[in-house]
Amino acid sequence: MTDLNDKIQEEIEELRGMRDELKLKVHLGKLEAQERFDHAEKEWARLEGKLKLFTSESRDSAEKVGEALKLTVSEIRDAYRHLRKLL
Repeated sequence: MTDLNDKIQEEIEELRGMRDELKLKVHLGKLEAQERFDHAEKEWARLEGKLKLFTSESRDSAEKVGEALKLTVSEIRDAYRHLRKLL
């Protein structure tokens, strides 16, 4: 369980860095990029909510939430990668 938590934390830190970089670029960038970033921000808010739930749930529930977290992380990563290509 700790390995899963560590892995998720690493991925979230990576996403946080990508997010900060993209916020700056979007500020200077295109309308399409802004729209995509806004969508990714909604997913980011969902991720943060799931992360809080993940850290407070029982082990069995945490595994289920962990799977949902991994899916959300993947969706956000894909959105950020697409934004990087646009910018």
